[in-house]
Amino acid sequence: MQLIAYILVYPILWLISNLPFRLLYGLSDILCFFLYRVFGYRKSTVKENLRLVFPEKSDKEISILTSKFYHHLCDLILEAIKSLSISKDEMQKRFVYTNIEKIKALESQNRSVLLMCSHYANWEWSVVIQCHIKHKGYAIYKRLRNKYFDKLVRRMRARYNAYLITTKETISTLTELKSNGDLFVAGFAADQSPKKNKAHYWREFMGIKAPVITGPEMIAKRLDVPVMFFRIDKVKRGYYEATIEEVIMNPKELAENELTDRFIDYIEKQIYEKPEYYLWTHKRWKHRDDIPPEFQ
Repeated sequence: MQLIAYILVYPILWLISNLPFRLLYGLSDILCFFLYRVFGYRKSTVKENLRLVFPEKSDKEISILTSKFYHHLCDLILEAIKSLSISKDEMQKRFVYTNIEKIKALESQNRSVLLMCSHYANWEWSVVIQCHIKHKGYAIYKRLRNKYFDKLVRRMRARYNAYLITTKETISTLTELKSNGDLFVAGFAADQSPKKNKAHYWREFMGIKAPVITGPEMIAKRLDVPVMFFRIDKVKRGYYEATIEEVIMNPKELAENELTDRFIDYIEKQIYEKPEYYLWTHKRWKHRDDIPPEFQ
């Protein structure tokens, strides 16, 4: 069944990816109508999240924010599909790194780097970073259930010399790279909720206490790798800018959870500024009523 689904869906994805951007965003508007107005895809989850985070907003304000989010979500979906065929030149024109020299400086020091971002704006296109640096690129991801689509996603990333590794593969892969003297940049979108049985640290995120991911901090300290937080802004439809805003050269010197706290504080600020570009469809605060006594 997985192969049949892939054979049926892939040609449609390929056709969509070859649409000019003007038509692509016209299709995005149509998709938004059906996803939001007709089917209400995860609408209850989105509104519940927004009400939790913005209790001061009226129902009308929440509805306006929800609508803006779905328009962005549909753009994001189609931009991800566009990655199948978009040229590297076009991608670099639409996704700009404003201060890539901060990573290049680490090349001269023969140091690898962990890049931490959130599910904000268009993190999918951040893979274009490999067009600017010499580090080997790795992104940590959750394997897709359909092995054929999983291979497709891996192949799409490989166009930019970036490779996907699962959370289980992360430590062993990065440790081996460091042992071999290979420079790497590893990207973590570390703002989602960990599984409850793997939650080691709870703190407020957007005003609500919840478990947070601490894996990147643990890896950075174990491998003694600098950490950079980078911010992705949506400049206008189809155009993004990424800026490295904080560099932690010696994560071992930080107290336990301090790096994680800095990251959460950092991404909160951006979400509050323009919340419509954050990924609200995930049940980020689903464990808020299960806080362990030591974190209450």
